[in-house]
Amino acid sequence: MILEITPSPLCGEVNAINSKSELHRVLICAALADAPCRLTLGNPTDSLSNDVKATIDCLRALGASIDVDSSEIFVTPIKEVADNPVLDCKESGSTLRFLMPVATALCDKVTFKGNERLTERPIGSLKNALESHGVSFSSDTLPFTATGRLHPGIFEVTGDLSSQYVSGLLLTLPIFEEKSSIKLTTPLLSHGYVELTIKALADFGIATVSPKEGIFSIVKKGDGFISPDSLTIEGDWSNAAFFYVANFLGNDVTINNLRFNSLQRDKSILDFLSLYTAEIDGENIRGVKNYEIDLVNTPDLLPALSVAAAFADGMTTFTGAARLRLKESDRLTSVCAMINSLGGRAEDTADGIIIWPKALTGGTVESFGDHRIVMAATIASTRCTQPVIINEARAVDKSYPSFFRDIGNLGGKISVI
Repeated sequence: MILEITPSPLCGEVNAINSKSELHRVLICAALADAPCRLTLGNPTDSLSNDVKATIDCLRALGASIDVDSSEIFVTPIKEVADNPVLDCKESGSTLRFLMPVATALCDKVTFKGNERLTERPIGSLKNALESHGVSFSSDTLPFTATGRLHPGIFEVTGDLSSQYVSGLLLTLPIFEEKSSIKLTTPLLSHGYVELTIKALADFGIATVSPKEGIFSIVKKGDGFISPDSLTIEGDWSNAAFFYVANFLGNDVTINNLRFNSLQRDKSILDFLSLYTAEIDGENIRGVKNYEIDLVNTPDLLPALSVAAAFADGMTTFTGAARLRLKESDRLTSVCAMINSLGGRAEDTADGIIIWPKALTGGTVESFGDHRIVMAATIASTRCTQPVIINEARAVDKSYPSFFRDIGNLGGKISVI
């Protein structure tokens, strides 16, 4: 799908979509629990991301019953694991990395599938950890079949490539009767996502998850996962960040359904945007210096922040984001390509990008099949002087299927070419 967006201001209210990060984790816990659980959503279920739908479908394949209505998801946990299930993770790295250890702890044989880009995303350290505990894989890359039940023990994984390795194993440890633990072989990055996993476990009766000297272990209260009966899912800061950048650019959008005490690290969007404005004696003074923003714990904010940086008064250097080369696109390259194609000036570095202040004018953006590039280019269009054309705009469905509906309700002018 190719879209043309005519520059126009955005004004009105929008509900932040349901947190993709929380939903992945809570759905898995609910599917493993002792009793059903009702998940109440702050946004209608027609806004559920394709990634979350992939997790739902995979849990169904494992034997869970999951009913989705307009504002709730009702999960009846797995009672009998399906024989030789096939789990199609589509494009979702979270689904794959969370369910590789979970499924192999439940099944003697399970097959994993995924779309092309997912086959390129790293799973080596996690796969090695599972192989060292009794699982064999038919291939190093998707699709593959895992054979052999996962054994408990000490699981060694890297922490600097993807925190999802740790989260997947944490979601698995309560399945074992024997005490097991996770040992990091490199420092953990993106701590915030592991904190979200710890919170989800606590919601389901796993009393303590304690990192100590690079080792994670759990203390179970009761027998495994205990259903809380119901949970309310919070809004997603990662996707809401694009609307905060829209306001930075001069739009007037009220963002609802967010918790300001959230554990989601992407709420740091507020702190990062405030760096571009210094207040002295009640006056806003912009452009007092160049800026350096470390994204080591919030790499997904780069596409949104890159648009703000293009309209800042000083040069911005983003660092700590080397892992973005392994996302839905090589996101360092694709962000630079987006900014440059819209008339700005950006170049990538070993672990980030540099953006010089140069107002964006418009042009044609290649999305590279990356949902965050689509959203960033759309928000940038509100300050451009010429239309913005986005190729492969449907990529936005990965995380935010109702994005263009919300943009249209706010006054955005969108047409399909």
